[in-house]
Amino acid sequence: MITVISGTDRNDSMTLRVAALYTRLLQQKSDDEVHLLSLEGMNVWDKHGKLKEAEQRLLIPSNRFVFVIPEYNGSFPGILKLMMDNSDIRRCWWHKKAMMTGVADGRAGNLRGMDHLTGVLNYLKVNVLYNKIPLSRISEEIDKDGNLLKEETVKLIHNQIDEFLMF
Repeated sequence: MITVISGTDRNDSMTLRVAALYTRLLQQKSDDEVHLLSLEGMNVWDKHGKLKEAEQRLLIPSNRFVFVIPEYNGSFPGILKLMMDNSDIRRCWWHKKAMMTGVADGRAGNLRGMDHLTGVLNYLKVNVLYNKIPLSRISEEIDKDGNLLKEETVKLIHNQIDEFLMF
């Protein structure tokens, strides 16, 4: 099972649009079950309730994760780290695989945030795919309906997904 995680709790975020796009593409390319986990409206500091439900339904059964993470102050959102910290770390993360894509309005596409998250995931014994895509100037890359606007980006994402499915 693959779970795509939209790494912010902001309403109507570009991150969620990109995560939904990855979910659709993975569903088309993979024989695995593919699910989308949005942190929007999720009270991740409460270890019960929605976090516990997501943990049982999505995190523990998944053997692969796709993290779509926006840039927050040169890194990734604290809400994502809090979700990971409050989860059952061994059952949710240990010895699983991950892929990531950074999302930013600026030029770097959250490269630094992807490096930070890679360090956290490696500490949690998660193997991270080397091919990390920084989506810069995100409003020029994807429209309000979640469609990619540039053919080069379409090719990059398809290649990344293909590599992840073989990883």
